[in-house]
Amino acid sequence: MRALTKILVSAYALTIYGFIFLPVIVLVLFSLQATSFPIPPFTGPSLRWYEVVLGDQRLTSALFNSVLVALFSSITAVALGFLAAWGFARYHLPRAAILRGLITLPLTVSYLIIGMGLLILFNAAGVPKSLAAAGIGHVVINLPLCFAIIYSQMGDHQVNLERAARDLGAPEWKVLFLVSVPVMWPAIFASFFLSMTFSWDEFVISFLLTRFDTTLPVEIWNMLRSGLNPRTNAVGSLVFGVSVVLALLLELAFLRRSRQ
Repeated sequence: MRALTKILVSAYALTIYGFIFLPVIVLVLFSLQATSFPIPPFTGPSLRWYEVVLGDQRLTSALFNSVLVALFSSITAVALGFLAAWGFARYHLPRAAILRGLITLPLTVSYLIIGMGLLILFNAAGVPKSLAAAGIGHVVINLPLCFAIIYSQMGDHQVNLERAARDLGAPEWKVLFLVSVPVMWPAIFASFFLSMTFSWDEFVISFLLTRFDTTLPVEIWNMLRSGLNPRTNAVGSLVFGVSVVLALLLELAFLRRSRQ
């Protein structure tokens, strides 16, 4: 009976993982297709389409834009999220529970609704569509996540360290940047890379808030309008590879935190 249970559990696990990763495997496999059509039989492996993608100025420009938006929006989201978490954790604010709920509220709202709201707001304020507008949208969706991660890791041991620093004569800004930030570094590191992952893959807000300078997911969507080909598979594989690297860095940060 125990052996049968193990077989069923293993089969179930293989089915689940196959269902999740089989599309990705097919995507990567046919990105290595040597011919111009991503259909069986497989002819490869070949890096032809990766060379084409990396030599395409529009795609490399969109790639640079994605990295730029993800980097600066993540830095901003982490900085604002850390300051908000530190304020809520260290000071007694009136209606603190309601205020914390308002900060995390965007986590429950569709990105489409957030993007449309920002689009209407920017049009009313005269702010043109741009990478900066998309970056602001990414901060809106990533700040609540950064706040939640960092706030959940603020415990009493940080309070004791901060109190000791103040007793030794450290001003408040030194307590914040020389004590609180280093102690909270694993949580800050994790929230930054998680924010980078979400911003790197984000499509809806980038599509609504950019015009001429687009991010890579928007450029991939433009390519898909003409149908599937090995070039789109190569771009998708690159995006997936970057997401995997960011996820691994995030996992290492959490592992380091759990060991500490």
